[in-house]
Amino acid sequence: MSEHLADPSSTFRAATEVAKLDAQAGDAGVAGKRAVWSGAIAPGWDIAANANGGYLLAIAARALGAALDRPDPVTVTGHYFYPGKAGDVTIETRVLKEGRRFGSGSADLLARGRTLLSCIGTFGDLTEASGPEIVDQRPPEMPDPGDCLPVVATDTFPPPFMGKIELRLHPEDGQFLLGKRSGHALMRGWFRLRHDEPTDTIALLCAADAFPPTAFNADLPVAWTPTIELTVHVRARPEPGWLRCKFATHFVTGRFLEEDGEIWDATGHLVAQSRQLALIPRG
Repeated sequence: MSEHLADPSSTFRAATEVAKLDAQAGDAGVAGKRAVWSGAIAPGWDIAANANGGYLLAIAARALGAALDRPDPVTVTGHYFYPGKAGDVTIETRVLKEGRRFGSGSADLLARGRTLLSCIGTFGDLTEASGPEIVDQRPPEMPDPGDCLPVVATDTFPPPFMGKIELRLHPEDGQFLLGKRSGHALMRGWFRLRHDEPTDTIALLCAADAFPPTAFNADLPVAWTPTIELTVHVRARPEPGWLRCKFATHFVTGRFLEEDGEIWDATGHLVAQSRQLALIPRG
């Protein structure tokens, strides 16, 4: 068993940990440094035997942030090519720009010689993110977490991934678990990591893809909904506590759907936005 998989990776930080293997020569002049990192897709972070897409993006982003020596993703876009299975991975990073406030680069996540996803991101330090604000939307209104529907992991559906995080769905949106759809392509609820683990800005990438697809509440098949592309904009570091989340789909065309997401922290501040393009399940 590899040293990565020897740890049960019950926490998000352990399940996304990376270590630098070497630095590659090459484009060290114009484009910046290249490096290779080791990591692992931990068991149990899967949906239908494939690792959750936001979790995979978080592993790649963990390496890219280390390569850029910046703690917080500001914007990250991932393109998905193949499903990920539990096991060792490598991440190849390339620094594209190192500025005074931000650094930008790319990362490829590989397993068994195959690129599972490629991402490009800009990182910075959101410790003192401040400035003028215009916010004409409010956090979604929801009952307290204790009055929402918990999503309990099983070996099939709900998937094992739900045992690694805590989700509480809005009672109106969680009825699909009981075979009753709301008829609206909408999913609202609460998110947090287990074991009282703080949610850092890398974990926001996972939260952006943690909820059941909005298609589950529409007149569409309930099945694996593969992600083609996921973009997350991080606005601030979240304060401790539950994250209040809302995901909505407005267009389903050509066998594609989009999900627009909002993530608000326990103090009511917007900490992340997301947009995902996915395939409609075949059923």
